[in-house]
Amino acid sequence: MSKRQKPLAVRMLEQRKVPHEVFEFDASIRSAEEVARATGMAAHEVYKTLVVEHDPPKGKPNLVMMPAGSELDLKALAAALGAKKLRMASHVDAERHTGLKVGGISALALAGKGFPVYIDQRATELTHILVSAGQRGFDVRLPVPDLLALTGARPVSGCSAQAANPSRD
Repeated sequence: MSKRQKPLAVRMLEQRKVPHEVFEFDASIRSAEEVARATGMAAHEVYKTLVVEHDPPKGKPNLVMMPAGSELDLKALAAALGAKKLRMASHVDAERHTGLKVGGISALALAGKGFPVYIDQRATELTHILVSAGQRGFDVRLPVPDLLALTGARPVSGCSAQAANPSRD
C-alpha cells in the first residue's frame, strides 16, 4: 500500500480480521467501469455505491451498491423499498450526506452511520466483490457475506439494467 493514508474501510477490515485485498489505482478514476479496467477485475465483480434520496427528502439517503456497467432503475427500487419516489443525489449532495468524495463513497466506510444499505441481488451469486474503500484511488476485495454482515446491506432484485452503451468490460 502506498504512503497515502490507509482508508477507513481498510482499517476496519484489518481490525475485525476480515480477509481482504486492497487495490490501489489512479485517484482521478471515478467510474466503476474504469476501476474494473485499472484493477483487471471483471466488471460484474466491481460494485459502485450510489446515493439515492427520497423525493421529497426525508431522513438519511439510501446507499445502493450496483455492478459496474449497470444503471439503477429508480422506479423499480422505489417499488422494492415501498417508497413513493426516489432520486439520485447530486454529486454535491452525495458528498454532503456522506462526508466522502464522489469516486470514494463506500458503504463499508459508512457502516454504523445509520444509512440504509442495499445491494444488487446478483452480488449474492459471487464469492468476492470489489467495492470502494472510502477514499478515491482505493478499492477493497472481500467475501460477499462479510460485506453484507458489515454493512447490513439488503439484497434487492429487478432494480438494475445494463447501461444503454455498455463499456468494453
